[in-house]
This record gives sequence, C-alpha cells and structure tokens, in this order.
Amino acid sequence: MTPVSQPEPLLDVRRLSIDFQTEAGMVRAVNEISFTVHRGEIVGLVGESGAGKSLTSEAILRLIRCPPGLLSGEIRYRGIDLLSLKDAELAKMRGKEIAMIFQNPMSSLNPVFRIGAQLLEAMTLHLSEATAQLRARVIDLLQRVGIPSARERAKDYPHQFSGGMSQRAMIGMGISCAPSLLIADEPTTALDVTIQAQILSLIRRLATETNTAILLVSHDLGIISQMCSRVMVMYAGKIVEEAPISTIFHAPAHPYTRGLMDSIPQIDRPATQLYPIPGTMPGLRDIPRGCRFHPRCTLSDQTCVEVEPELRQLDQAHWAACHKAQPGGFNQDA
Repeated sequence: MTPVSQPEPLLDVRRLSIDFQTEAGMVRAVNEISFTVHRGEIVGLVGESGAGKSLTSEAILRLIRCPPGLLSGEIRYRGIDLLSLKDAELAKMRGKEIAMIFQNPMSSLNPVFRIGAQLLEAMTLHLSEATAQLRARVIDLLQRVGIPSARERAKDYPHQFSGGMSQRAMIGMGISCAPSLLIADEPTTALDVTIQAQILSLIRRLATETNTAILLVSHDLGIISQMCSRVMVMYAGKIVEEAPISTIFHAPAHPYTRGLMDSIPQIDRPATQLYPIPGTMPGLRDIPRGCRFHPRCTLSDQTCVEVEPELRQLDQAHWAACHKAQPGGFNQDA
C-alpha cells in the first residue's frame, strides 16, 4: 500500500487480526488490516464507535492481553516485529519510542500521585539524566503544553485539573521522552471546542517541530480534516478505504465513506437536509457474508452479498474495498 517512491515506513502493520474468546466462541474484532505510518506525517484512523479503531491502536503497543485478546499478523516498527518481542523488550520501547495518549485523561492519570510525580516517573524509566535535571524537564514540559504556573501546578493531584488540563498533562507525558511515534486515541473527547483547538494545535506543532509520526484515532471527521494528510476509514473491523485527505472528502470511492461525508451538516444546504446512513453497524458475531457494508448500502447487488471485496488500489495513493469503486469516486450507476 506504500508508494515505491516513499522511504521505509516507521510503522508497518501487516494483516493484523485481533480475536477474543467469548462464551459463544471466538470472535474476530479486527480482521487482517494493513497500513503504514511514515516519519513526520499525521495519519487518521476514522470510523463509527465499535469499528475497531481503539483496539488497533492498543494492539500496536500490545496493550491487549493475550488471552483474552489474541493477536496475529505483523506490527513492524523500524523493521522490528513488535509482536515477536518479549515483554521486557517491549516495555523499554513503550513511552520512549512509541507513546500513547488515551481518550479519557481523567481515568488515565493515577489519582493518588501528583501530576509532576507521574511525569517524572515516565522519564525516570527511560532517561538516564540526574533527578534534578528531570524535575526541571517536568516543569518545562508542563509549560510547553500550555499549563500556566507550571511549577505550582506540578504539585497538584489529577482531581485538581480540568479535563483540558489533564489532557495537556497526558500529552506532556506522551512527549516526555521524545518518541518517534505518538498514538492519539480520541485526544479531544469531552473537551469544549476552544480546548479542542488548543490540543490539536499542540499535536500539530509536535509533528512539525520534532518530525514525530502521529496516528490520530477519531470518529470526528472535522478533526481528521484539520489534522491529517492521509486517512484510513474503518468499518466493522476492516479498513474499507485509504486515501489522501482531499480525496476522502471530495472523491470517496467507498459508499460507506460517501455516507459519512453526506451525514455531515453542510453550511450551504438546508438544516433539515441530512443524509444518514440507514441501519447500524453489525455486531462482531453478526458480520454478514460478502461485503460487510452491503445491508446498509443502496448500491449493493448479488455480488456484494456473496463476495467480500478486497482492498484494491485505484490509483497511486487511493485504496478501496468495494466492487464498484473506481478512480475519482465510486460508480453510482453500476
């Protein structure tokens, strides 16, 4: 899926699957997805709740315990398959090489430790500097992420921080060891629009100034459009389309992606003129045969019902898993 002219990707996920053992048997939550992330780029992973976005991001750092979560495929970081590493080897990379910002900072921070102590612990694990130097870096980090009176606020406990301040502290923790890859899972959940804009600006500046690669997981297409150069659309555990952001918004090749675009309120059309996608995404135990989207698709035919489409290349940077997909957008007359 990576153009030949591009350098070796920083992250290369190949045919990743995630299975869970349930009372009803084995259930596949993520089904053989592949994608890449290069240095310095912000890549979006978008889809409805339950599509498998967060599971995918957690699998990169092997935060899904096996069992009950069984991982297969390859997750290559700098050419090293993370799924083959021992726990101790992977622990050395978490936070230092690859860091993650979780979607709920209020539950991600330990309520019984001060904010500064939690940032200090993250750096002590991976950096060999003296404690006094690390303490100074904690204050500098809090200032960098926009927390006022950083020296005093470092002594506060998480409950003394607002949601936006907690998310800033989480970002500070994520960038404390200068990781090469930052995974941001719904980083602006439950934040007001002003704080959202500040958080997104901070993440964008990080990618620009430090050449950090960022995988941005979100269901908010507005955020994706502001932040990402490339986006992957996920549906019911599979990636159904991947393309540059301008292509996704102006010439989507998969009916699901088109449905997402049409369901966004537009300033140039009547407020009552919305086009929701009919039905709901299937449960993991009720994945239909053929195309997973066909029960909700107005273009489906017998081929869609019987044959599952492969993710195929439409042009150099555009991929779609639809039998009717064509370069420049899907075929509405097929």
